[in-house]
Amino acid sequence: MNPPDYEYLRKLLKDHSGLDLSSDKQYLIESRLIPLARKRGVSGIEELVQKMKGGSSAIVAQVVEAMTTNETFFFRDKIPFEHFRDSIMPEMLKARAGRKSIRIWCAAGSTGQEPYSLAMSLKEMGGALAGWRVDIVATDLSQEVLEKSKSGIYSQFEVQRGLPIQLLVKYFKQNGELWQINPDIRAMVQHRQLNLLHDFSQLGTFDIIFCRNVLIYFDQDTKINIFGRLSRTMETDGFLVLGAAETVVGLTDVFKPFPDKRGLYRPSGVRAATGQAATATPRIAAMAGR
Repeated sequence: MNPPDYEYLRKLLKDHSGLDLSSDKQYLIESRLIPLARKRGVSGIEELVQKMKGGSSAIVAQVVEAMTTNETFFFRDKIPFEHFRDSIMPEMLKARAGRKSIRIWCAAGSTGQEPYSLAMSLKEMGGALAGWRVDIVATDLSQEVLEKSKSGIYSQFEVQRGLPIQLLVKYFKQNGELWQINPDIRAMVQHRQLNLLHDFSQLGTFDIIFCRNVLIYFDQDTKINIFGRLSRTMETDGFLVLGAAETVVGLTDVFKPFPDKRGLYRPSGVRAATGQAATATPRIAAMAGR
């Protein structure tokens, strides 16, 4: 890959997905885009770039999807789900007792393991949620991974990563070498294609937001912008859950760490400055985003 093509792709990926690649990540682009070039029947990355420069919005969208990291597994990192069970939900049950409804947003839902882990956790609460309405909204930039999430179908390898055997037996049905999560669990999750760089106020207000392992790919200004908009999409007594390598400390004062709970934050009461979502080019503006 020649340097001008790499710089073009770096800028395109940052503008469309927020992915902020350093100058030494050519190998990553090559590993993701050479298979796409073969699939498209073109000679290589140089020809892909030429087609994008020629106005092919379909290839732009496919390149962004190919470069989006979708590494995930059930109950990933464990601790956030322990926080959800032991700290977040007990407090929400008290705080929302009057209305008996809770809204949860998985802001980078990928192939569904995170939102379905939350759904199974809620099911395990049993009678404590009798009469309650709990909505889980899973969003992602990639329509392809959202379709996989909607299907709820996973390989043996995927269900062996993080999923306790008792939950596999209880909430999945086996079909040959594949496993499909039960319809009642799938029905608990709504799916929307969404780009965090775009306006997401249309999703409404949430009590709990899981935004894990996606902001690490953004530059500092983009992170600050997203944190501000997340704070305006959250109830004042809500919870924000970030990935193990992510923090608001040193970036924004609109959230504050929850005492002694790594990765867990609450609105600080400081009002975020009103800001616009990052600008997306018109060619894929129809993509609602991650």
